[in-house]
Amino acid sequence: MVTRLGIIGISEGNGHPFSFSAIINGYSDEGLAASGWPGIHDYVRRRDPSEFGFVGFRVTHAWTQDPVVTRKLCEACQIAHAVARPADMIGNVDAVIIARDDFEIHFQLAIPFLEAGMPVFVDKPLSVELSELKAFRKYLESGKLMSCSGMRYARELDEPRASLADYGEIRLVRGAVLNSWEQYGVHLADAILNVVTSRPVSVVSLDSPHMSVAAQMDDGSLLQIDALGTVAKCFRIDIFGTKKNTAHEITDNFSMFRRALWHFTQTMVTGKTAIDPEHILTVMRLLIAGRIAKSEGRKVSLNEIQI
Repeated sequence: MVTRLGIIGISEGNGHPFSFSAIINGYSDEGLAASGWPGIHDYVRRRDPSEFGFVGFRVTHAWTQDPVVTRKLCEACQIAHAVARPADMIGNVDAVIIARDDFEIHFQLAIPFLEAGMPVFVDKPLSVELSELKAFRKYLESGKLMSCSGMRYARELDEPRASLADYGEIRLVRGAVLNSWEQYGVHLADAILNVVTSRPVSVVSLDSPHMSVAAQMDDGSLLQIDALGTVAKCFRIDIFGTKKNTAHEITDNFSMFRRALWHFTQTMVTGKTAIDPEHILTVMRLLIAGRIAKSEGRKVSLNEIQI
Protein backbone atom coordinates (compact mmCIF):
# COMPACT_ATOMS: atom_id res chain seq x y z
CA MET A 1 0.00 0.00 0.00
CA VAL A 2 1.35 3.41 -0.99
CA THR A 3 0.91 6.54 1.11
CA ARG A 4 -0.07 9.27 -1.33
CA LEU A 5 1.54 12.66 -0.78
CA GLY A 6 0.50 16.03 -2.13
CA ILE A 7 3.11 18.72 -2.77
CA ILE A 8 2.14 22.40 -2.52
CA GLY A 9 4.30 25.32 -3.67
CA ILE A 10 5.95 27.52 -4.96
CA SER A 11 7.49 30.76 -3.63
CA GLU A 12 10.06 33.09 -5.16
CA GLY A 13 13.60 31.76 -4.97
CA ASN A 14 12.50 28.51 -3.33
CA GLY A 15 12.62 25.34 -5.43
CA HIS A 16 11.75 22.95 -2.61
CA PRO A 17 8.72 21.48 -4.43
CA PHE A 18 11.12 20.26 -7.11
CA SER A 19 13.87 19.04 -4.79
CA PHE A 20 11.51 17.40 -2.28
CA SER A 21 9.47 15.68 -4.99
CA ALA A 22 12.59 14.47 -6.79
CA ILE A 23 13.96 12.96 -3.59
CA ILE A 24 10.71 11.08 -2.95
CA ASN A 25 9.74 10.07 -6.51
CA GLY A 26 12.98 10.15 -8.44
CA TYR A 27 13.04 12.45 -11.44
CA SER A 28 13.10 12.85 -15.18
CA ASP A 29 16.50 14.20 -16.15
CA GLU A 30 15.03 15.94 -19.19
CA GLY A 31 12.11 17.32 -17.19
CA LEU A 32 14.22 18.62 -14.33
CA ALA A 33 16.74 20.15 -16.73
CA ALA A 34 13.86 22.11 -18.29
CA SER A 35 12.30 23.08 -14.95
CA GLY A 36 14.12 26.38 -14.48
CA TRP A 37 15.99 25.13 -11.42
CA PRO A 38 19.51 24.32 -12.70
CA GLY A 39 21.00 24.23 -9.19
CA ILE A 40 18.58 21.51 -8.11
CA HIS A 41 19.16 19.56 -11.30
CA ASP A 42 22.89 19.81 -10.74
CA TYR A 43 22.91 18.42 -7.22
CA VAL A 44 20.34 15.64 -7.68
CA ARG A 45 22.05 14.27 -10.79
CA ARG A 46 25.20 13.78 -8.74
CA ARG A 47 23.46 11.39 -6.33
CA ASP A 48 23.31 7.61 -6.56
CA PRO A 49 19.91 6.10 -7.51
CA SER A 50 19.84 4.28 -4.17
CA GLU A 51 19.40 7.66 -2.43
CA PHE A 52 16.00 8.36 -3.97
CA GLY A 53 12.62 7.18 -2.74
CA PHE A 54 11.00 6.02 0.48
CA VAL A 55 9.37 2.61 0.48
CA GLY A 56 5.59 3.00 0.57
CA PHE A 57 5.50 6.76 -0.16
CA ARG A 58 4.95 8.67 -3.38
CA VAL A 59 4.07 12.22 -4.40
CA THR A 60 0.94 11.72 -6.48
CA HIS A 61 -0.60 15.21 -6.61
CA ALA A 62 0.82 18.70 -7.07
CA TRP A 63 -0.41 22.29 -6.96
CA THR A 64 1.33 25.61 -7.44
CA GLN A 65 -0.28 28.98 -8.03
CA ASP A 66 1.01 28.88 -11.62
CA PRO A 67 -0.35 26.04 -13.82
CA VAL A 68 2.73 26.25 -16.05
CA VAL A 69 5.02 25.68 -13.05
CA THR A 70 2.76 22.86 -11.83
CA ARG A 71 3.07 21.13 -15.19
CA LYS A 72 6.87 21.47 -15.12
CA LEU A 73 6.91 20.10 -11.57
CA CYS A 74 4.84 17.07 -12.55
CA GLU A 75 7.00 16.40 -15.62
CA ALA A 76 10.26 16.82 -13.71
CA CYS A 77 9.31 14.68 -10.73
CA GLN A 78 6.99 12.08 -12.24
CA ILE A 79 3.87 13.32 -10.42
CA ALA A 80 0.70 11.87 -11.89
CA HIS A 81 -1.86 14.53 -11.01
CA ALA A 82 -1.90 18.34 -11.19
CA VAL A 83 -4.81 19.89 -9.31
CA ALA A 84 -6.52 23.23 -9.76
CA ARG A 85 -6.80 24.04 -6.03
CA PRO A 86 -5.03 22.74 -2.92
CA ALA A 87 -8.41 21.65 -1.50
CA ASP A 88 -8.79 19.24 -4.42
CA MET A 89 -6.18 17.06 -2.73
CA ILE A 90 -8.43 16.34 0.26
CA GLY A 91 -9.73 12.80 -0.18
CA ASN A 92 -7.15 12.05 -2.88
CA VAL A 93 -3.94 12.12 -0.84
CA ASP A 94 -3.02 10.88 2.63
CA ALA A 95 -0.67 13.73 3.65
CA VAL A 96 0.65 16.99 2.25
CA ILE A 97 3.95 18.84 2.08
CA ILE A 98 3.70 22.63 1.96
CA ALA A 99 7.03 23.35 0.32
CA ARG A 100 7.06 27.13 0.22
CA ASP A 101 8.73 29.52 2.63
CA ASP A 102 6.40 32.53 2.38
CA PHE A 103 5.24 32.04 5.94
CA GLU A 104 2.46 34.59 5.64
CA ILE A 105 0.32 32.01 3.82
CA HIS A 106 1.28 28.84 5.74
CA PHE A 107 -1.73 28.91 8.07
CA GLN A 108 -4.20 29.43 5.24
CA LEU A 109 -2.73 26.52 3.29
CA ALA A 110 -2.20 24.09 6.17
CA ILE A 111 -5.30 24.41 8.32
CA PRO A 112 -7.84 22.74 5.95
CA PHE A 113 -5.68 19.61 5.80
CA LEU A 114 -5.02 19.58 9.53
CA GLU A 115 -8.72 19.99 10.27
CA ALA A 116 -9.35 17.04 7.93
CA GLY A 117 -7.02 14.95 10.13
CA MET A 118 -4.20 14.70 7.60
CA PRO A 119 -0.46 14.83 8.42
CA VAL A 120 1.16 18.02 7.16
CA PHE A 121 4.77 19.11 6.71
CA VAL A 122 5.24 22.90 6.52
CA ASP A 123 8.48 24.39 5.25
CA LYS A 124 10.27 26.85 7.51
CA PRO A 125 9.37 29.13 9.17
CA LEU A 126 6.03 27.77 10.38
CA SER A 127 4.67 31.23 11.28
CA VAL A 128 5.66 34.38 13.15
CA GLU A 129 2.06 35.22 14.09
CA LEU A 130 1.22 34.31 17.69
CA SER A 131 -2.43 33.56 16.95
CA GLU A 132 -1.45 31.11 14.20
CA LEU A 133 1.18 29.42 16.35
CA LYS A 134 -1.33 29.00 19.16
CA ALA A 135 -3.73 27.34 16.73
CA PHE A 136 -0.95 25.14 15.34
CA ARG A 137 0.20 23.96 18.79
CA LYS A 138 -2.32 21.12 19.19
CA TYR A 139 -1.36 19.71 15.80
CA LEU A 140 2.34 19.85 16.66
CA GLU A 141 1.65 18.03 19.93
CA SER A 142 -0.49 15.36 18.26
CA GLY A 143 2.18 14.61 15.65
CA LYS A 144 -0.03 15.69 12.74
CA LEU A 145 2.11 18.75 11.99
CA MET A 146 5.86 18.87 11.41
CA SER A 147 7.78 22.01 10.50
CA CYS A 148 11.50 22.67 10.31
CA SER A 149 14.40 23.84 8.26
CA GLY A 150 16.14 20.95 6.57
CA MET A 151 19.31 22.43 8.03
CA ARG A 152 18.49 20.98 11.47
CA TYR A 153 19.55 17.68 9.84
CA ALA A 154 22.63 19.04 8.02
CA ARG A 155 25.27 16.37 7.47
CA GLU A 156 27.97 18.94 8.17
CA LEU A 157 26.74 19.20 11.78
CA ASP A 158 26.82 15.45 12.50
CA GLU A 159 30.14 15.74 14.33
CA PRO A 160 29.15 18.38 16.91
CA ARG A 161 25.74 16.75 17.40
CA ALA A 162 27.43 13.47 18.23
CA SER A 163 30.27 14.84 20.38
CA LEU A 164 29.20 18.14 21.89
CA ALA A 165 30.84 17.22 25.20
CA ASP A 166 34.24 17.34 23.44
CA TYR A 167 33.86 21.12 23.12
CA GLY A 168 33.92 21.63 26.87
CA GLU A 169 31.91 24.65 27.99
CA ILE A 170 30.27 26.33 25.01
CA ARG A 171 31.01 30.06 25.07
CA LEU A 172 29.75 31.24 21.69
CA VAL A 173 27.89 29.88 18.68
CA ARG A 174 27.83 32.17 15.71
CA GLY A 175 26.01 31.82 12.41
CA ALA A 176 25.91 33.82 9.19
CA VAL A 177 23.46 33.37 6.36
CA LEU A 178 22.31 35.21 3.27
CA ASN A 179 18.90 36.84 2.84
CA SER A 180 16.30 37.71 5.47
CA TRP A 181 16.02 37.03 9.20
CA GLU A 182 12.65 35.29 9.03
CA GLN A 183 13.17 33.12 5.96
CA TYR A 184 16.89 32.36 6.31
CA GLY A 185 17.86 33.17 9.89
CA VAL A 186 15.49 30.35 10.79
CA HIS A 187 17.82 27.90 9.00
CA LEU A 188 20.61 28.66 11.45
CA ALA A 189 18.38 28.96 14.51
CA ASP A 190 16.85 25.53 13.87
CA ALA A 191 20.21 23.94 13.08
CA ILE A 192 22.05 25.41 16.07
CA LEU A 193 19.31 24.62 18.58
CA ASN A 194 19.42 21.03 17.35
CA VAL A 195 23.13 20.88 18.28
CA VAL A 196 23.46 22.73 21.59
CA THR A 197 21.50 21.83 24.73
CA SER A 198 21.02 25.43 25.92
CA ARG A 199 18.00 27.54 25.03
CA PRO A 200 17.63 31.29 24.36
CA VAL A 201 16.47 33.48 27.24
CA SER A 202 16.57 36.97 25.75
CA VAL A 203 17.67 38.72 22.57
CA VAL A 204 18.98 42.06 21.45
CA SER A 205 19.35 43.47 17.96
CA LEU A 206 22.89 44.64 17.22
CA ASP A 207 23.64 47.89 15.44
CA SER A 208 24.38 46.68 11.93
CA PRO A 209 23.40 47.38 8.30
CA HIS A 210 21.90 43.87 8.22
CA MET A 211 19.78 41.92 10.71
CA SER A 212 22.10 40.84 13.52
CA VAL A 213 20.65 39.22 16.63
CA ALA A 214 22.46 38.17 19.82
CA ALA A 215 20.68 35.76 22.15
CA GLN A 216 21.65 35.15 25.76
CA MET A 217 21.36 31.41 26.43
CA ASP A 218 20.24 29.79 29.67
CA ASP A 219 23.72 28.39 30.31
CA GLY A 220 25.35 31.83 30.01
CA SER A 221 26.65 31.30 26.48
CA LEU A 222 25.93 33.59 23.54
CA LEU A 223 24.23 32.79 20.25
CA GLN A 224 24.68 35.30 17.45
CA ILE A 225 22.96 35.04 14.07
CA ASP A 226 23.57 37.44 11.20
CA ALA A 227 21.15 37.48 8.26
CA LEU A 228 23.31 39.33 5.76
CA GLY A 229 20.75 40.17 3.09
CA THR A 230 21.79 40.06 -0.55
CA VAL A 231 25.28 38.52 -0.48
CA ALA A 232 27.06 35.53 -1.97
CA LYS A 233 25.69 32.16 -0.85
CA CYS A 234 26.49 31.69 2.82
CA PHE A 235 25.35 29.09 5.38
CA ARG A 236 28.04 29.08 8.06
CA ILE A 237 28.07 28.07 11.71
CA ASP A 238 31.02 28.46 14.13
CA ILE A 239 31.08 26.76 17.54
CA PHE A 240 33.51 27.97 20.22
CA GLY A 241 34.08 25.90 23.35
CA THR A 242 36.69 25.90 26.08
CA LYS A 243 38.26 22.72 24.63
CA LYS A 244 37.43 22.83 20.94
CA ASN A 245 36.39 25.22 18.17
CA THR A 246 34.96 24.23 14.79
CA ALA A 247 33.63 25.93 11.67
CA HIS A 248 30.93 24.42 9.47
CA GLU A 249 30.03 25.55 5.95
CA ILE A 250 26.75 23.86 5.07
CA THR A 251 26.38 22.96 1.41
CA ASP A 252 24.78 19.50 1.10
CA ASN A 253 21.13 20.37 0.48
CA PHE A 254 20.21 16.92 -0.78
CA SER A 255 21.18 15.11 2.42
CA MET A 256 19.43 17.55 4.75
CA PHE A 257 16.24 17.51 2.68
CA ARG A 258 16.22 13.72 2.44
CA ARG A 259 16.69 13.41 6.20
CA ALA A 260 13.88 15.88 6.93
CA LEU A 261 11.51 14.08 4.58
CA TRP A 262 12.44 10.71 6.08
CA HIS A 263 11.54 12.01 9.53
CA PHE A 264 8.20 13.23 8.19
CA THR A 265 7.42 9.83 6.69
CA GLN A 266 8.29 8.23 10.04
CA THR A 267 5.65 10.33 11.81
CA MET A 268 3.10 8.52 9.67
CA VAL A 269 4.68 5.11 10.28
CA THR A 270 5.04 5.47 14.05
CA GLY A 271 2.37 8.04 14.92
CA LYS A 272 4.96 9.89 17.01
CA THR A 273 6.24 13.45 16.70
CA ALA A 274 9.53 13.80 14.85
CA ILE A 275 10.52 17.03 16.60
CA ASP A 276 9.70 18.18 20.12
CA PRO A 277 6.92 20.77 19.66
CA GLU A 278 8.64 23.02 22.19
CA HIS A 279 11.74 23.08 20.00
CA ILE A 280 9.69 24.25 17.01
CA LEU A 281 7.93 26.91 19.08
CA THR A 282 11.20 28.07 20.66
CA VAL A 283 12.68 28.66 17.21
CA MET A 284 9.59 30.67 16.24
CA ARG A 285 9.75 32.64 19.50
CA LEU A 286 13.39 33.47 18.77
CA LEU A 287 12.43 34.79 15.33
CA ILE A 288 9.61 36.87 16.82
CA ALA A 289 11.82 38.20 19.62
CA GLY A 290 14.46 39.23 17.09
CA ARG A 291 11.88 41.16 15.09
CA ILE A 292 10.62 42.96 18.20
CA ALA A 293 14.16 43.73 19.39
CA LYS A 294 14.97 45.27 16.00
CA SER A 295 11.78 47.33 15.69
CA GLU A 296 11.65 48.53 19.31
CA GLY A 297 15.39 48.83 20.01
CA ARG A 298 15.33 46.91 23.29
CA LYS A 299 16.20 43.61 24.91
CA VAL A 300 13.33 41.14 24.53
CA SER A 301 12.77 38.24 26.90
CA LEU A 302 11.43 35.09 25.28
CA ASN A 303 9.08 34.84 28.27
CA GLU A 304 7.22 37.79 26.79
CA ILE A 305 6.20 35.62 23.85
CA GLN A 306 3.62 33.15 25.08
CA ILE A 307 2.34 30.52 22.67
